[in-house]
Order: sequence, then C-alpha cells, then structure tokens
Amino acid sequence: MALDLTGRTAVVTGSSKGIGFSIAEALARANANVIVSARNAAEVAEAARQLEGAGGGKVLGIPCDVGRLEDVRRLIGATAEQLGGVDILVNNAGFGIFSPVDQIDPAEWDRLIATNLSGVFYCCHEAIPHLKNSKDAWIINIASLAGKNPFAGGTAYNASKFGLVGFSEALMMDVRQHGIRVNYIMPGSVNTYFNDNEPDESGAWKIQPEDIAQVVMDLLALPSNSLVSRVEMRPARPPKH
Repeated sequence: MALDLTGRTAVVTGSSKGIGFSIAEALARANANVIVSARNAAEVAEAARQLEGAGGGKVLGIPCDVGRLEDVRRLIGATAEQLGGVDILVNNAGFGIFSPVDQIDPAEWDRLIATNLSGVFYCCHEAIPHLKNSKDAWIINIASLAGKNPFAGGTAYNASKFGLVGFSEALMMDVRQHGIRVNYIMPGSVNTYFNDNEPDESGAWKIQPEDIAQVVMDLLALPSNSLVSRVEMRPARPPKH
C-alpha cells in the first residue's frame, strides 16, 4: 500500500533540482505539504510550480541559504506559520570542494562548512521545537560515503561529511525520547547536478536521485517503534577499471 502523508508537512533543503527535488516530488506525490527550498529564488519558484498538483497537499517555495541562520529562521518560521508546523525535515543542501588543503581558499572552506554542516545544525535547531509537537517526526540528513571514506583532495568535503555523520548519530540520541526519529543516508556516486555537474546517460550506472527519494519514503513507512539510523548506498554495478 502506498504511503499516505496527508496532513504532514515536510521541509526539504536544496530541493530545486537533483536529489532534493526528487525527494520533494516523492513527498508531494504522497500527499504531504512540501516546502521546496534552495538559494536561487527563481529555481525555487520553478521547482514549486512543477510540483503543484502532484498530490493532495500544498507545495510552497521558500528561498533559503542554509548557511545563514537568519534565512533558516525565516524558512522554518514561515513553514510553521503557513502550514501549522513541521513533521519531516530533510537536510539535503550541500556542495563540494576537492583540492589539497593549501589550494583551498579559506573563504570557500568557511562557505562549505557553513552549508554542509552548520546549515544542518541551524535547520535542526529551528525545526526541533516544532517537530516535538508532531505525532510522527523525522529528521533525515543526506550525508555521503565520504563521511567514512577519506580521499586525497577531500579534506574540506570529508570534514563536512564526517562531521555530519557524528552530528546525526548524537542528534538521534538527543531527540528520540521526544518522538523524533533521525536517519542519515550515505550515497556514493549519484547522477545529479552536484557541483554544477550535468547528469546524462553516461551516468546511468550511478545511483539516481529517485533511488534516494525511494529510500526516504521507505524510511518514513517504518513502524513507529523502529528506526534504521543509517543507510549506505552504492551503485550496484559500477564500471570495471
């Protein structure tokens, strides 16, 4: 039986395209109220327009740079004011820097940590008071296999994703007695727009954004007394080298 999220409100960051859009679309098709959010206001408006009528819930677009606390406060505050609360928070916004340490601009390091790690903290900090009032609350963080597998040139990205994994594990223990379930998903290679990549047929072997959306929906369908705290995802048949 298909999951029905009628009456539940979900906020998905970084959801104007790629993984976030696929997650927002799956939630909308399940009749949830969905907040589409990303930094580019025009892209947010277009994504929200595309999802209108996908299900029985409302779809709203609210631009937000998750690395700015004031933006996040406006995002969560507007969601609660317009839709009555927050039941599901999907922290998906993120980007990568892949260079040796001495070649990373410190300002870019600060921006990456602000987006990939502080942004998740800001969203959780602002949403948890609302999630505590939900009868079935979820925080789902989109991490990465780079959160457990370091690689050359990955210092900035590894640091953000290792941090997100640790944050998610501790957060789960902080809030589970409040009825908030915390999960993090660790994808490998995904055929998406990450770092301005253009997904195409050459990436057909990779994980697809809709595959991650399906995992999100499977998690939300779990019985209320159970929690899968971490999901690792890899391409089933990567190219042979």
